[in-house]
Amino acid sequence: MEITNRNLKEYLKRLVRSTIFWTIAMLLFSIFRYFALKNEIGISIDPNYEGFYQLKDSLLNFALGGFLIGILYANIEFLIDKFIAQRSALVLIILFEILLTFTAIITVSNLVLSWWVKNKNIPYVVEPGWWYKDSSFIPALIYIGISIVIYSLITIVFEKFGRGVFFKMLIGSYKQPQETKRIFMFLDLTSSTTIAERLGHQKYSQFIQDFFYDLNEIAAPYEAEIYQYIGDEAVLSWSYKKGVYKNNCLNLFYAFKKKIASKSKFYLDKYDIIPEFKAGIHGGSLMVAEVGVVKKELAYHGDVINTTARVQAKCNDYRVSILTTKSLLNNLDIEGRFIASIVAKVVLKGKEKPVQLYTLTII
Repeated sequence: MEITNRNLKEYLKRLVRSTIFWTIAMLLFSIFRYFALKNEIGISIDPNYEGFYQLKDSLLNFALGGFLIGILYANIEFLIDKFIAQRSALVLIILFEILLTFTAIITVSNLVLSWWVKNKNIPYVVEPGWWYKDSSFIPALIYIGISIVIYSLITIVFEKFGRGVFFKMLIGSYKQPQETKRIFMFLDLTSSTTIAERLGHQKYSQFIQDFFYDLNEIAAPYEAEIYQYIGDEAVLSWSYKKGVYKNNCLNLFYAFKKKIASKSKFYLDKYDIIPEFKAGIHGGSLMVAEVGVVKKELAYHGDVINTTARVQAKCNDYRVSILTTKSLLNNLDIEGRFIASIVAKVVLKGKEKPVQLYTLTII
């Protein structure tokens, strides 16, 4: 039930994002269209309909149209992302989204226009294929197609840098290092060398692709950002507030286990292996800065990153699948949800003070 609710939450976020974008996009189209029509040679507008109220009506109508397009597009995007996106090239996904959106808009426009003509007694005949004969409808579709491409590119940027980060990069907030507080998880595939030797490099690469694709499906509902992929290891990150909220940083790990278990037949049929993984989790204050010129990205620097990597490495030593530090555990609400067992108090490589490590069992 929890995963279903989180998927619903992710869908609603897409819906809000899509409706806002398309409402704004169609408002802009309305403005361009209104002033273009007034200045187009050969077009005359009845003086009774000129002025502010005509523009206001145009804005309201196109805003409503944009809102409805946003609802349609959010559903199309969500379904494509869930069932098609895994093995399709980005350009094919965008073209498919454009095709489905056009089909939906034309279908809905046919229904609305037919109803409007019939119920308002408008002396207009709705002929088959009216939309491609209409000189104003085709430019609208072209505009919508371009908007889909722009929306897709914006979404890619947001997915790479995280929500809110892109705007801060635009205004140069990270040109100078800033202190932030985050939680990191280093998640590593178990026995990767043995698996790679058994499968061969080509099939192993496909195996890693499938493994990380399943991880991505789990990351979004639990507010996680994928910071890096390093070979067979993924580094996930949360703002500290989002990571501790409803134990997101722990629940993701067990949700991913459940996801892999539900796909065990798929992995056995395709690779004859069910992937297993281990994770180290830790959080605290560190620095973030924009690095690079040709390939810009955000980089985190500080003891938190190094400690999390060392914690994950200790999973093999103590033969457990998850380890976290006491400092992070103290900020999580695990009562009635997890059982925490102390594993060791160790001095991690590169540190002077001992760190208490805990493993967890879900109740």
